[in-house]
Amino acid sequence: MRFCVLTLFPEMIRNAVSYSVLGRAAAAGIISVEAVDIREYSRDKHKHVDDYPFGGGAGMVMQPQPIYDAYEDARRGFAKPPKVVYLSPQGRVLNQEIARELAQEEGIILLCGHYEGVDQRVLDEIVTDEISIGDFVLTGGELPALVLIDAVARMVDGVLGNESSAGEESFSGMFLEYPQYTRPREYHGMPVPEILMSGHHANIAKWRLTQSIAATIQKRPDLIEPERMTEEERRIYEKIQQEGEEPRVKSVEP
Repeated sequence: MRFCVLTLFPEMIRNAVSYSVLGRAAAAGIISVEAVDIREYSRDKHKHVDDYPFGGGAGMVMQPQPIYDAYEDARRGFAKPPKVVYLSPQGRVLNQEIARELAQEEGIILLCGHYEGVDQRVLDEIVTDEISIGDFVLTGGELPALVLIDAVARMVDGVLGNESSAGEESFSGMFLEYPQYTRPREYHGMPVPEILMSGHHANIAKWRLTQSIAATIQKRPDLIEPERMTEEERRIYEKIQQEGEEPRVKSVEP
């Protein structure tokens, strides 16, 4: 999958995607992340890309011409017209469903705004979707773009070393992820739950499901949709509700 980021700070993008999962996926050719410097497309002799807003107001607004020309150049590298995502606090809030949706694309172009925003005319002409990472203000769109790339890339086949990992993480389904433990077996007087040492995979799977449901009840009850539960999930859910158990408690039995 190809990610093409239109930005004023290309090195910020290039550096961030060169590490860990994204770096390995890029090295393996599973994904590619290209950072396009909008400033290089400015026709101004001083390479200015912003100007004062018409009608007055504080700050500067990114001009349409450099962005449009950068977009025109970038889209030629795609076999078919790509989605163009503008990272904006006005957009729909990124979640796992949106990440999964975007991961089905062959590639996407991400537009990072800066200053007080982007001239509306270029947004109207090229943008197909606006996406936010939350109800707060950031200096520019680069950090949200990196968040989106990470979330989407993890859904692409072959990016994660363990293909089951994406399906087991929090927000991959209705329930939060179960608690994880590693060595040592006891730390500060807190032992690892014995069931995880049993080697009984069916019991471990039931324990993990129970912990996932319990954690969701406690931390994110808004995610729970009883009508979507399997018979086993509903049984565990109802038992926890009746007993009032807390997540990560060894006495919570499936």
